[in-house]
Amino acid sequence: MNETPEDLNVTYLTLDGHVEVHKYRYLYFMVVFTVYILIICSNSTIVYLIWKHRDLHEPMYIFIAALLLNSVLLSTNIYPKLLIDFLSEQQIISYQACLVQYYMFYSLAGSEFLLLAAMSYDRYVSICKPLQYQTIMRKSTVSIFLVLSWLVPACQLVGSATLSANQKLCSFTLKVIFCNNSIYRLFCVTSKAISLYGVFILLNVAVFPVLFILFSYTRILIICYQSGREVRTKAAQTCLPHLLVLINYSFLITYDVITVRLETDFPKTARLIMTLQLILYHPLFNPIIYGLKMKEIYKHLKKLFCPVNHILFLMINFALK
Repeated sequence: MNETPEDLNVTYLTLDGHVEVHKYRYLYFMVVFTVYILIICSNSTIVYLIWKHRDLHEPMYIFIAALLLNSVLLSTNIYPKLLIDFLSEQQIISYQACLVQYYMFYSLAGSEFLLLAAMSYDRYVSICKPLQYQTIMRKSTVSIFLVLSWLVPACQLVGSATLSANQKLCSFTLKVIFCNNSIYRLFCVTSKAISLYGVFILLNVAVFPVLFILFSYTRILIICYQSGREVRTKAAQTCLPHLLVLINYSFLITYDVITVRLETDFPKTARLIMTLQLILYHPLFNPIIYGLKMKEIYKHLKKLFCPVNHILFLMINFALK
C-alpha cells in the first residue's frame, strides 16, 4: 500500500524486500516454518539440558542458556509475521507494529553482544584467575550480568523508537522483509538527533562489548601461551565456540548497519540472502556450535538422543568392574 492513508488512523508500510513471493510463497513458507521449528527445538533442548542437570549450573552454561533463549526471542519477533506475509496478497505492516519489531530486534541484538561480553569475562576469570573464580563469579554477579544484558539495550532503544515514532514519513515502502533501521529512509528529513543517538547505542551495545571481548581473549591467549598444555586445552574447548559465534554475529550485524548508514543499494536478491543469513543461519548456528563443541553439553545431548547406547555403555562398564 504505497498511498499515504491520511484519512485512516493507521499508517501502513509495504515490505518490498521479498523476491518472487507470489510465485514461491508456499515453498518459502514451508522452508521458513521448518527452520523456525528447528530453531525453537534446538535452542530449547540445550536450555532444558542446562536447566535440568546440576553439573551444568555454572556461570558459563547459564550464559549459554541465556544466549540461546535470546535467539528464540529474536526469531519469534520476526518469524510469525514473516510466515503471515508469505501467505498474504500484500506484504504490509502498520508503522506502530514496525516500530515495535524494530525495537525488539535491536534490543535483543544488543543483548547478544552483552551476553557474549559477559561470557568472555567469565572465561577470563576462569583461566587467568582460577583461584578467585568462585569469589568473583557468584550467583549474584551472574544475575546482575544477565539483567543488565537485557535491560541496558531495552532501555536505550526506547529513546530511539520514541524519536522515530514522532517523525513525519514521506515514503511508505521498505526494501526489506522485516523492520530494521531502514525505517530511517522513510523520514522526510534526516534527523541528526536520531543519527547521533543511534551511534551512541551502537557504541554501547556493540562496539564497546566487542572491544572488551577482544581484550579478554587477548589476555587469555597470553596466559595460555605462557602456561602448560592443560590450560591451553581448556581455553580451546571453552573459548573457541564463543569466538566463532562472535565473529559470525558481528559480520551479520555489521552488514545490517552498513547497508542503511552508508545508504548502499545492494541488489534485491543479494539483500534478501544476507537478511536470511541473519535470521535463519545464525539462530541455528549457536546451538550447533555449543552442542557439539562444549564437551559437557555434548555428553548430555548424547544421553538424551542415544539412551540405549548410553545404557549399554554403563552396563559394559559395570560388567568390566
